[in-house]
Amino acid sequence: MAGLIPFNRKNDITTSTLEDFRNMLDDFFSDSWPFRRSLAADTFKIDVQDNKNEYIVEAELPGVKKEDISVTLDDGRLTIAVVKNETVEEKNKNYIHKERRYSSMSRSIMLSDAESAGIKAKLDNGVLQISVPKQAKPSNQVVIDIE
Repeated sequence: MAGLIPFNRKNDITTSTLEDFRNMLDDFFSDSWPFRRSLAADTFKIDVQDNKNEYIVEAELPGVKKEDISVTLDDGRLTIAVVKNETVEEKNKNYIHKERRYSSMSRSIMLSDAESAGIKAKLDNGVLQISVPKQAKPSNQVVIDIE
């Protein structure tokens, strides 16, 4: 059950990147298995609603542009991927300050009866909403006579 705890022992969401790295090293060299890690910055949150004729998937993606998002459906597996590449250059006094950040995240959901035609996606105020219609599946139920 300890592996289900999403935050490490220093469960402060506002920790710096250097502290996250130190926590990761602490977890690596500790005796606990599986490793505990902070998921505060690892992934984005998703909600899945199962309506009668469709699935509604909502992903929280604050600050992400729609150009950075990829949504695919392959054999019933809906995948939402985000790739961000940020570069900032600032000239100040006698030095050049450069910062780069590259991050990618993805989440996949298995929707076995998803219909590939008619999927709609909309990004509004940092929330990606995807409407996935369901396809009618024939019942494979077999009635067996008892002798």
